[in-house]
Amino acid sequence: MDHSAHHDGAAHDHAATSAGHHDHHGHSGHSGHSGHGTSHGGHGGASWPMAAKATLHCLTGCAIGEILGMVIGTALLWGNVPTMVLAITLAFVFGYSFTLFAVRRAGLDWKSAIKVALAADTVSIAVMELVDNAIIALTPGAMDAHLDDGLFWSALLGGFAVAFLITTPVNKWMIGRGKGHAVVHAYH
Repeated sequence: MDHSAHHDGAAHDHAATSAGHHDHHGHSGHSGHSGHGTSHGGHGGASWPMAAKATLHCLTGCAIGEILGMVIGTALLWGNVPTMVLAITLAFVFGYSFTLFAVRRAGLDWKSAIKVALAADTVSIAVMELVDNAIIALTPGAMDAHLDDGLFWSALLGGFAVAFLITTPVNKWMIGRGKGHAVVHAYH
């Protein structure tokens, strides 16, 4: 899609334009202006489906990393704290990797791709991990449950569901302002 027809000449300070790519104004899924009087060059709003898709993209990477971390920590008989640290670390690694590899496929060099992935996903992953791990920590018995225990999986999956519901509006707000996952759209 040629995004140059939608460029308004405004300077933008994000990795997409500094890498020499066209802006992503008018990218399908943007709903135009949100009615609050500021345009941000066409970033005035984002659709709920776009925000949900960005959140699901992030959640997929986070879930893979977090489950892998929980399985490794539990299999190695680690305590709760080291297991959660590993799970959260892997959630960030896998969450970033989905975006990183997508923008690398689009032709971005490693340094620029890392900048885009960090800008696109940091807040989303952080919110998701905070919510998900808080739910696990607050669910009685979940921290001591084993992999073959239904409580382990229900707390983990329930945490992901609540994290999705809380993170989607955050992503909608960020995308509507040209931040978060919006920086990736220049490379689709």
